Amino acid sequence: MGKNLPDKYEGTFVPNRQFRILQVSSSDTSGGAQKVAWNLFQRYREYGYKSWLAVGYKCSYHPEVLGISNGDGQRAWSRFWWALYPCLQSLDGNGRLSRLIRTLASPGAFFDNHRGIENFRFPGTWRLLNITPQPPDVVHCHNLHNGYFDLQVLPWLSRQVPAVLTLHDAWLLSGHCAHSFECERWKTGCGECPDLAIYPAIRRDATAYNWQRKREVYEKSRLYIATPSKWLMQKVEQSMLVPAIKEARVIPNGVDLTVFRPADRQKVRVELGLSPDTKVLLFTANGIRKNMWKDYQVMRGAIAKLSGLGPWKKILFIALGEDAPDERFGEAQIRFIPYQREPEVVARYYQAADVYVHAAKADTFPNTILEALACGTPVVATAVGGIPEQVKGVKIANGDLRNADLNEFDYQEATGLLVSPGDVEAMADGIERLLTDDSLLRRLSENAAKDAARRFDLKHQVKAYLGWYDEILNDPSRECSTSLIDPQPLVKGDISQ
Repeated sequence: MGKNLPDKYEGTFVPNRQFRILQVSSSDTSGGAQKVAWNLFQRYREYGYKSWLAVGYKCSYHPEVLGISNGDGQRAWSRFWWALYPCLQSLDGNGRLSRLIRTLASPGAFFDNHRGIENFRFPGTWRLLNITPQPPDVVHCHNLHNGYFDLQVLPWLSRQVPAVLTLHDAWLLSGHCAHSFECERWKTGCGECPDLAIYPAIRRDATAYNWQRKREVYEKSRLYIATPSKWLMQKVEQSMLVPAIKEARVIPNGVDLTVFRPADRQKVRVELGLSPDTKVLLFTANGIRKNMWKDYQVMRGAIAKLSGLGPWKKILFIALGEDAPDERFGEAQIRFIPYQREPEVVARYYQAADVYVHAAKADTFPNTILEALACGTPVVATAVGGIPEQVKGVKIANGDLRNADLNEFDYQEATGLLVSPGDVEAMADGIERLLTDDSLLRRLSENAAKDAARRFDLKHQVKAYLGWYDEILNDPSRECSTSLIDPQPLVKGDISQ
């Protein structure tokens, strides 16, 4: 079936072979990784497939989004608290109540937490294949941390049905962290962790135990591994996940080009109440100022430097994703706008901006950069993780564009500029270069929209996964058990038991 997909997306398309797809994600409507799963879930259904999304935390009312119930099959005490958990979660602004309820529901997890042991006590995971109206032909998992999934299910699950696993960060490769920054202990076994506070944080250093437990799980699993970037796949190839890999592919994330597309910048600014003669910069993320993966201070420093440069009258830096008081540096203003749930609203801000600015300390393959490019907004970003695979452009050296090798700057292909992490001077220099050269800005804008359409259209991602599912299901060497009987979950969090 996968080879017969149409070149152009058509919601009325009905496949010749309707296999059933169950995706697994921590939530359905929040965050970058969750957005990827949600977009695939919706498009599969529009292509005519049976498609479900199993989540740890359900926020939408979609009937085909299925909550993973971790209270079923447990004692009445645990069932009561797990049943109460989703009801109160949406009202829990700081997460304290949610953590308390989860502690009451699973006291064993409380003691694991105090010892620094990652929590795998989620028995609902072991009933994944029974929560859909019909058994799935393929199970496609996304982020498996965030407190909802028992990783120990993977050996059993991968023998019942083909299991595809897309990594959106490096948590599966380490003893606790989603990104390791400069640390390379994840390659050899972790232990003596230099930073236990990196998300997902742990209280004590049990990273060697956590790493070893994951390795034992992988040694018994057979998984189809995908990453959105070559950068992350290179890390996978050096990790303890290798024994589990039956096949691996790099499949870039995609964006909906019917939503994220170029528009009349001045017209959009009028709609948003933005001055037409102001230079508008944009950055979007959840919890911008305290997001440990992003580098707000570098962006803030660059805006402060720009306030005294250039011929422009005003600069407006829109920080989309947090509610906070505005900041001002001379003629430059930082305006915070709360998180916007509707993609159409978010797209308007990209369309109104002159430049999208993205400073990060660690990043895998941020959707926000893809969305900016699709809207024809050039990007100035830090060259970390998979970002250099997204943005085509010269890297600014030593905080001075004049020191960059401009011979490498292909004006027919470039979509932005890249800078070193933590380099305020380079980021300010790059932004100034684009804002003071209208011809260059227009060229990069046109290049960005064309490149996004060619490489990052959501339909390409959908077709890549559907084609892969089809190949997997038609593989005569594939060995899967036909039994869907629930095994006993290893609720004690130790695969040796």
